[in-house]
Amino acid sequence: MDDARQTFVLAQDGVGLPGVIYWAAPLPADEDLGALAASQRLDVTGGMMDANAPLSICPEARQGWPGQPGFVLIGADGRRVTPRLRASVEAREGALRITANDADSGVTYHAQVMLTEDGMLQAWAEIDAPGLAIDWLAAPVLPVSSASDGLIDFSGRWIGEFQSQRHDWRPGVHLREARMGRSGHEHPPFAILTASGTTNSQGEAWAMSYDWSGGHRMVAEELPDGRRQIQFGHASGGHTSGKARTATLTATYSTEGLNGGARAYQRHVRALTQGHARHPRPVHYNCWEAVYFDHDPAVLQDIARRAADLGAERFVLDDGWFGRRDDDTTSLGDWTVDQRKWPDGLRPIAEHVQGLGMEFGLWVEPEMVNKDSELFRAHPDWLLGPNDQTPGRQQFVLDLSQQAVCDYLFDRLDAVLNDAPIGYLKWDHNRLLPVVDERQVRMLNGLLGRLRTAHPGVEIESCASGGGRIDLNILQHTGRVWLSDSNDAAERLRIQHDAALFLPASVTGSHVGPRQCHTSGRVHDVRFRAWVAAQRHMGFEMDPRELTEDEAQVLKFVTAWWKANRDWRMEADILRLDPADPAVIAELQLAQDCSRFVVFAGQSVTSSQILPRPLCLTGLDPQARYRITLINGEEAPGLSRGTPALKHGPLILSGQALMRQGVALPWRYPDGIWVLEGERLP
Repeated sequence: MDDARQTFVLAQDGVGLPGVIYWAAPLPADEDLGALAASQRLDVTGGMMDANAPLSICPEARQGWPGQPGFVLIGADGRRVTPRLRASVEAREGALRITANDADSGVTYHAQVMLTEDGMLQAWAEIDAPGLAIDWLAAPVLPVSSASDGLIDFSGRWIGEFQSQRHDWRPGVHLREARMGRSGHEHPPFAILTASGTTNSQGEAWAMSYDWSGGHRMVAEELPDGRRQIQFGHASGGHTSGKARTATLTATYSTEGLNGGARAYQRHVRALTQGHARHPRPVHYNCWEAVYFDHDPAVLQDIARRAADLGAERFVLDDGWFGRRDDDTTSLGDWTVDQRKWPDGLRPIAEHVQGLGMEFGLWVEPEMVNKDSELFRAHPDWLLGPNDQTPGRQQFVLDLSQQAVCDYLFDRLDAVLNDAPIGYLKWDHNRLLPVVDERQVRMLNGLLGRLRTAHPGVEIESCASGGGRIDLNILQHTGRVWLSDSNDAAERLRIQHDAALFLPASVTGSHVGPRQCHTSGRVHDVRFRAWVAAQRHMGFEMDPRELTEDEAQVLKFVTAWWKANRDWRMEADILRLDPADPAVIAELQLAQDCSRFVVFAGQSVTSSQILPRPLCLTGLDPQARYRITLINGEEAPGLSRGTPALKHGPLILSGQALMRQGVALPWRYPDGIWVLEGERLP
């Protein structure tokens, strides 16, 4: 299988499972694939088995495979069962379909591998093993090119998501597992293989994601014979007995560095969310960090007026509107309006918001329950896990595998959406699961699907204490993700930069937080906060009553700029730059037709040298001419005493000059950001 970006070759030897023998830059159309397969045949030497077990799409222990096998089956006696699989491969409807079975044990294995129209490799596997427990099943296994010198994966925490980390290959297993029932802050299901010398803008990279919203495992392994593999699957213990199916593994190959994979993923995710995200993307306002649980209709109407005046187009009423919800200890599960706070229901505030020209949105956390709730008192049997488990965030998880639970949640949410003109749900998930259970994810997918069918005009955001559930499964049902609960612009600058390896601006919520950040305690200038939020799907999440007139004017200006440019920017490719100064975090957002771009260059800390190093751009036509304008040059502090050309007007330079030599920016304090607009000249 191949396209303009890559060739993917599977080879089968006899009746065994096929294996991937090539996944890299496109091969010539007349390549001799038989010779290619022969060229990969390994030698045998002392201290080895007499034949090398194949690195197939599902390596088998029965064949003497010395590494992590593609599946692990356990019999009733507790022993491993190793079936002898005989496989056939069929090309059908643009996909390769593999079927393998063992007549003696009754085990059947299926897998599919395909290249999508947008150049993404997608693969899944399933196994039917009657009477056996399935301890592990990997999605079709990808080998690691000998050109790869390392692996990038991601760790993180609450208010510190998407922390990229690089690992050099070494003998043995590198294991990452998210076992808490969601895709997770601690190990979101993404990875990138790199070749020697790969940067953001050049070199080979193989990017991949496991499209699952529950517990998952990644195994990257180097064998003693030098071969390497990478496996993805559900977390251990997540499968039911006898049958299992993996999620889809989505991957792509790039010869344009990390940005090549990022571009492919951003376009793929935009297409994935196209049918359930509002267009054009509305400027967002969320009231959480303004009022928390203290809901007063008159106050919130005033805040809504101020938000609309700043340029907001969507107003979201956050936690505190239901049950008797005065803090986080009560009422989750009781999805009825709190008549103490909202005696006339939500319709008056929703209609007030609509009258201001904004869409009305609402916060919900349907998968959770407080023990102090009418729902728990009526249905303690709906709890997931033991009754005496340790609470998390003062709450517990509902067992979605019970159809009655999903029916109840659908009925309550359906009623809420019918009672008031609501166009948006912020769907939160603030607690880790007490057990790994894939049924939670499958039933959640069904519930979200039912709601979207019943209310096709309602957009849903995925929030899980910020970025705790971001993956390509949840994005099939949601149009936006809340990347982090941190509105600290300095932290957001880095989080957004790393998340752009997979996420486009259109789905990545980013808000202007309060003057003093509620999660870090830091105080940032409103210009820095505004421009960082403007990098992605822009919004506000603070009390607009705190703003000075100057701060309000800054927000109005940046918001107006965002609106004027959103049509092309929400479809743009985010290309990360490789600044010579590690204190700078910079990216270029390039229009689909390459006619224009914007550069955000954030000064994250004080540089080690006195003056800024020239910033080299990427992705431009070397022969074209571009007009470059620094649009926030007035932010230069008094200590910027020189005459960099961009301080005094536009520059016209070739793409070659901008990419090879770069452009000098004015000096500035840390926690600031320069914004440059570029236009390709005729």
